[in-house]
Amino acid sequence: MYGDKRATPPPTDSGPEPTRLLPAQPRQPGPPPPPPPTRSAGPTGPPPYAPPPQAPPPGFTPPPSGSWRRPSIWRRPKTWIRIVLALVLLWVVFLVAVPLFTWSKVDKIAFEPKGDRPGDQPGTTYLMVGNDSRSGLSEEQRKKYATGNPSSSLADTILMLHTGSGGPDVLLSFPRDWIIDGHKINGLWDPGDPTALVKALEEQTGIRIDEYVEIGLGGVAGVVDAVGGIEICPKEKIKDPKAGLNLKKKGCQEADGEVALAYARTRATTLGDLDRVGRQREVVAAIGKKVLSPWSVLNPIRYWKLNQAVPDFFAFGEGTGPVAIAKWALAIGKVGSDGLTCTMPVTDGSANTLDESRGRPLFDAIIEDRTDDITKKQCTKAGVPGS
Repeated sequence: MYGDKRATPPPTDSGPEPTRLLPAQPRQPGPPPPPPPTRSAGPTGPPPYAPPPQAPPPGFTPPPSGSWRRPSIWRRPKTWIRIVLALVLLWVVFLVAVPLFTWSKVDKIAFEPKGDRPGDQPGTTYLMVGNDSRSGLSEEQRKKYATGNPSSSLADTILMLHTGSGGPDVLLSFPRDWIIDGHKINGLWDPGDPTALVKALEEQTGIRIDEYVEIGLGGVAGVVDAVGGIEICPKEKIKDPKAGLNLKKKGCQEADGEVALAYARTRATTLGDLDRVGRQREVVAAIGKKVLSPWSVLNPIRYWKLNQAVPDFFAFGEGTGPVAIAKWALAIGKVGSDGLTCTMPVTDGSANTLDESRGRPLFDAIIEDRTDDITKKQCTKAGVPGS
């Protein structure tokens, strides 16, 4: 009948109780989840290809985490390169500054005589005068070097050095007893005024003197000691109390400044002054060789001592510059091995008369810078044939 409700049949024990549906709970509203990351493509396509990571080399052990540090400044190659360059720069400055400082203290002497002189000649000719003035020596030094009379001042050594391009350099000695116009040549030199000596030499030889170098008596000893000694080669034993020399053996041997000076001064040998001028050239050449040795430049102490010895005992002609002196020193260092060393030709073993027959051709070869033409007869060690 319409409106009647049908009764629900009671449950039975014949099966499980049917599942009951729980009422759904409404979800609380929350923020929306973030959108997934997207990769923006380039204007022309996908991103460039990235190579896969490389495998570490065999034996490689990565440092522990947090242990890497920046290398020390002393382990960087650039640091050591900068240090080396700075030291080289300082060394160059030292090598240049010391001679310039020395040159500022060196005495300059007017040496060019007035009046007629030989004209300009090829090459360069230096006049070197070793005077025996004791003015720069203390009483102790005069005693040590056996110099004798403290008031003496003579041209004890007279050397002419010619350098050019026509042949070997020539180191020519003039005997101090050479008589010119009734006077010994060494008596023509006055301390501080060598013009009379220069004039006499130019008139007698026809050779123009371009540069002038003066060496005091103690200069030899001072320079020899500054370079650590030189080698001398006496041909005989020499004992000379007047010069303070006592060589107990002949042959090559080392000599300090005191011995080298005495060796250059002594005349206690067979030919006297003619032998002495040969020893003077030997000492000068040995000094030049030692001065130009690499160790004299690389050793800062020796280099300083050598430069400090110059102002006390050396003087140079006015107008002579550092470049000319450097060339002179270079020539002196080579003349003993690559050049000619001669004594002015004299007659019959006499030290006071020029042998015109051998001397004039020798002078002419220097004047014309053709030193290749100088013969062994013209250029001898003691000025006499066969020496």
